[in-house]
Amino acid sequence: MIPAWLAFIDGLVAAVLVLGGIVAAHYRFTAPFVGFQIFVLGFFLAILALFVGIIALFVTRKQPRRRARPQAIAGFVLGAVIASPVVFKIVATAKYPAINDITTDVNNPPEFVHAEQLRANRGRDMAYNKALYAAAQERGYGNVEPLRLKADPGTVFTQIQALASRMPDWEVTYTDPKTHTLEGVATSSLFHFKDDFVIQVRAADGGGSLVEMRSKSRDGVGDLGVNYNRIEDFFTRLRVENPSG
Repeated sequence: MIPAWLAFIDGLVAAVLVLGGIVAAHYRFTAPFVGFQIFVLGFFLAILALFVGIIALFVTRKQPRRRARPQAIAGFVLGAVIASPVVFKIVATAKYPAINDITTDVNNPPEFVHAEQLRANRGRDMAYNKALYAAAQERGYGNVEPLRLKADPGTVFTQIQALASRMPDWEVTYTDPKTHTLEGVATSSLFHFKDDFVIQVRAADGGGSLVEMRSKSRDGVGDLGVNYNRIEDFFTRLRVENPSG
């Protein structure tokens, strides 16, 4: 029966595209975004297989069409298995705004210096666009604040250098002890998307330090909360090393 075979074929093609997109990006056969686009195409085919599979299950419930029921079941299962985790991820991250540049100071954000010289960033505007991002960040994440610590900026910057060098999937690309600034690139584990980040330690009013951080994705419009969570995770780790504040 046509619906059963269509669901089965759609499910198989979806599986090939989803796995192929992941493998191609992960092992760097393609650029991360190209692999992701292949993955997304597979996801939409999985949705199609799921819905066509439901129709096929209905039309093959009785003889003589029942002989095509295995293909209907296979197409439905393939579609459900592939689509379900992606749908769950979309629902879980729907609360995050469609922005990909997060900073702890929207009025005076840490600016990239070295990142603009990296080959992948040449020709890109790395300046913070307050008009585009600030209000959306406030709506989506509330007040993203710098981390205040009691130690002086020089001491805190030394801690930050040591901690950044231990962060999984981080590569430190630039440090400036004079301005207490550090830049680097974070790479996602699956598709190898790369995000640029900059950390700057500033003297706080009344003594101590303010740790400012900005994280910006190279690809896409939204980031599923990755940049915000990167800042929060790093600050959490830094607090552990400064239990007294």
